[in-house]
Amino acid sequence: MFGDNYYRKETYSTPVNVGEEYEVKIEDLGRDGDGIARVEGFVVFVPGAGVGDEVKIRISATRRKFAFAEVVE
Repeated sequence: MFGDNYYRKETYSTPVNVGEEYEVKIEDLGRDGDGIARVEGFVVFVPGAGVGDEVKIRISATRRKFAFAEVVE
């Protein structure tokens, strides 16, 4: 029913990796209210952060065109 590649994990390259930490400024809000920062132009969603916040984040997940991060205190 499904081809051999159906369950294959996609591989892609991003400028950030899970576990890395960055100092960023929240530039915008996503439609769900998450803060949006950019690392080397790459979009990172940061739940709980507001526009103008300068925060230290840790990348928690990456996708092909964006990543998710949490604020590190």
